[in-house]
Amino acid sequence: MLVTALAPAIWGSTYLVTTELLPPGRPLLAGVLRALPAGLLLIAVTRRLPKGSWWWRSVVLGALNIGAFFALLFVAAYRLPGGVAATVGAVQPLIAAGLSAALLGDRLTLRTLLSGIAGVVGVSLLVLRANAQLDALGVAAALGGAVVMATGVVLAKRWTSPAPLLATTGWQLTAGGLLLVPVTLLVEGPPPSHLTGSNLLGYGYLALIGAAIAYGLWFRGLRALPPTSVTFLGLLSPVVATALGWLVLGQDLAPVQGLGAVIVLGSLAAAQIRRPAAAPTTAGPDPARQPDPEPATAPGARA
Repeated sequence: MLVTALAPAIWGSTYLVTTELLPPGRPLLAGVLRALPAGLLLIAVTRRLPKGSWWWRSVVLGALNIGAFFALLFVAAYRLPGGVAATVGAVQPLIAAGLSAALLGDRLTLRTLLSGIAGVVGVSLLVLRANAQLDALGVAAALGGAVVMATGVVLAKRWTSPAPLLATTGWQLTAGGLLLVPVTLLVEGPPPSHLTGSNLLGYGYLALIGAAIAYGLWFRGLRALPPTSVTFLGLLSPVVATALGWLVLGQDLAPVQGLGAVIVLGSLAAAQIRRPAAAPTTAGPDPARQPDPEPATAPGARA
């Protein structure tokens, strides 16, 4: 669980890297250069291609977890203040819990629902501002991003790939990156003709650390943990982003934001609690099921 939590913690640094190292106004290009090179690298390292149904499954999972999610995130980021987008996106654990109950047969508990609501409240206190303006299309995009990501997480749990973890991760990153290419060219145009050393460093960080390593840890956690538990770990991203903004950029941190972080971490911890397995029974043998007596044997036969 702690290793899986590293993925959303890494994603929390995306805002800092984007604002400080990348060219402005090119979020979709950042999505393409984050996903596609990382996916191709993992495929080259593992030397595995999908087989059979995993061709279309990789496209579906790549579209949900990478392509559609990045595109909707881009729309929400442009039409909403960051705090509003993060608060709407915080409903993802609740959506994943409902989909897990419907598709995987997981039990939807009251503790999970209360933890999810507390997570939304905590994120809103952490990042939401009183003067935030709402936009219907932006809210719909942020909600759509939460839905597609939660669906991708649940389907990734339902469709367990027989291939190595890094190969499956590479397939999804490549499919999602390829789906983003035409959208990026249509919305943002061709890539800039000149990139600085800082730009290249930022794109390299997002591809290697933010995608190849982080998504590998994320999908590894999905193979071992319930999808609802994994999506709750995603609430770490706004906490890490806020902490980095305070530590690195010198942004002010109000007491209410500290309270929000505490609520987020509390809801995350509460969601990970699992009912202990039933202890084996210690009752004696059933008298009605005593073993039959040994058949008589000739002297010396036992020896």
